[in-house]
Amino acid sequence: MIVKTLPPTSRKTEDELQVTQLVTENGTSTLVVDSPKSMINLKSDTEAIPYDPQEIREHYRQRPLKVLRRIFAVLRPTLSFVFGLWWDNRRGIVLKKDPRRAVQLRELLTKLGPAYIKIGQALSTRPDLVPPTYLEELTKLQDQLPPFPNATAYQFIQEELGAPPEEIYAQISEQPIAAASLGQVYKGKLKTGEEVAIKVQRPDLRETITIDLFILRQLAAWVKNKVKRIRSDLVGILDELGDRIFEEMDYIHEAENAERFFELYGHIKDIYIPKIYWEYTNRRVLTMEWISGTKLTQTAEINAQGIDARYLIEVGVQCSLRQLLEHGFFHADPHPGNLLATPDGKLAYLDFGMMSQVQPPQRYGLIEAIVHVVNRDFEGLANDYVKLDFLSPDTDLTPIIPAFARVFADAQGASVADLNIKSITDELSALMYEYPFRVPPYYALIIRSLVTLEGIAIYIDPNFKVLSEAYPYVAKRLLTDEAPQLRTSLQNLLFKDERFRWNRLENLLRNAKRNQDYDFNLVLNQAVEFLASERGAFIRDKIVDEFLNGVNAVGKNVLHNFTYILRERVGLTAVHEIPRATVEQQQTLDHIKRILSILRENRDFDPVELAPQLAQLLVNPGVQRLGQQITNRLAQKALARLIRELLAAEEVDSTKGLPLGKPARV
Repeated sequence: MIVKTLPPTSRKTEDELQVTQLVTENGTSTLVVDSPKSMINLKSDTEAIPYDPQEIREHYRQRPLKVLRRIFAVLRPTLSFVFGLWWDNRRGIVLKKDPRRAVQLRELLTKLGPAYIKIGQALSTRPDLVPPTYLEELTKLQDQLPPFPNATAYQFIQEELGAPPEEIYAQISEQPIAAASLGQVYKGKLKTGEEVAIKVQRPDLRETITIDLFILRQLAAWVKNKVKRIRSDLVGILDELGDRIFEEMDYIHEAENAERFFELYGHIKDIYIPKIYWEYTNRRVLTMEWISGTKLTQTAEINAQGIDARYLIEVGVQCSLRQLLEHGFFHADPHPGNLLATPDGKLAYLDFGMMSQVQPPQRYGLIEAIVHVVNRDFEGLANDYVKLDFLSPDTDLTPIIPAFARVFADAQGASVADLNIKSITDELSALMYEYPFRVPPYYALIIRSLVTLEGIAIYIDPNFKVLSEAYPYVAKRLLTDEAPQLRTSLQNLLFKDERFRWNRLENLLRNAKRNQDYDFNLVLNQAVEFLASERGAFIRDKIVDEFLNGVNAVGKNVLHNFTYILRERVGLTAVHEIPRATVEQQQTLDHIKRILSILRENRDFDPVELAPQLAQLLVNPGVQRLGQQITNRLAQKALARLIRELLAAEEVDSTKGLPLGKPARV
């Protein structure tokens, strides 16, 4: 086969799509391909092109007929499908169980192009929203799309890597083993023996996606201007999506994402990220390690291998929490085709094209919001939404706080099937429509990522509780993270009206020890360092007060029991019976006992190793400083109490006419 590239004078106009065709010259099969180019600015497709909405707008404003053709191309089959559903409904056909219409929906989304395929992929993970018949068809959008010709793919490999496929790879599959929205994948083998996945981009991809983004962006701007109740930055949300999709069309960027993802999360237990082969990777061709695995939604196949699918979902949730709340670099497209259970029981991530970033202020704000939801602190939650830029600082939160209470009233106890991220998001959407909320652009991809992962969790286990799985990690972060924002959040969590809330500390410790990365020694060391610092002064003083309550409770109980024995068993009735500890003191003592019990139950708690750890702590300057501070505080408290009791005794004596220290007159 001879490969020819048309000369510049033979190229189609920029308004026409790139053309690939086969012709025959003297019995020889010849591939004729337009030279690859951007349909927007005539740059080569082999160059990285950032998403530029202004440049795209100028391009399509000069081509109104092309835009109208695309609008009609989308509306015509869509309206036909909707009319068919309406007609079936009129005839009494049960739409939810009609496989014919489910196939038509999948074919419609496939025909409309990559942007609509992405929508279908998101819906394919929502068994709580999509009937099973439709769900089965939509899952085919993840990797069962129509492929494009091998000749085109091989031409792209030669253009990107500088040699025909047979010279680069020892083996390459005759047909693609999967075809997705942006490209298709071949299985191959390098000449050094490693099995690889070879991902080749679809032709004309940038043109197809760009015109849809332009139309949707124009529609979003029109809605934002005409519908005054819409306060969210719809255009900003679409631009955020556009940035991510343009990055996804650059395979060099995807390879860099994969390596960064490995550096940040590859150490997590049972997480696997494939290796990138850079010498065989360019803008439109990506070569990475071949991963043998099973989709997480294929639970029967996974269980047959002796692998716990629910455990892998827990691993995925923990990894997602670290992505969103620890490093901020997160996988924005975790659909079932991108999450595989490997034969050795690990969770493998694929497809790193669509990634996004959450900045530190948003990360800390999200942690605080989770804490406030779990603890029913809706006033704190309303303030979190101000910090997260959903509400302006001058917003009156008075009517919003009870509205949050209604939305999250049952969030802790309900299962994911009844009250999940999607249902909470829907409730919040209604609330945001009623009150002056504005949705920042970064929020859309976070929700898309969480809702998609949650959909897989529901598929595997309808009773999967997202908050229950997330809170141990959040609790661990609150106890160990040195960030000032989280220390303030911890203080607000543990204290109310200057009273220490022991039950909150118990809850934090119980949940934190469920997290696989929880380190008892780390918590102990950081707690001591924090309490010894200036930032820990408020908590230190309050804990000393509570500790004194516990000590007093122990002392009073011991003296009460001792005087009881003297009075009742020995017969010394002249001894006054010491009263028991007050209710408050006894409650504090009970809390301290429960906390010590929780610490003893920790998997890192070892009495044999505790002695050297305590010895090491005692020589720590921070611990010594803390000991001195606590000793001084205890001495001050004891002296103050002694003075109080002396004054009280003198006052009692004076009421009897016998001032303390003066002899009675005869």
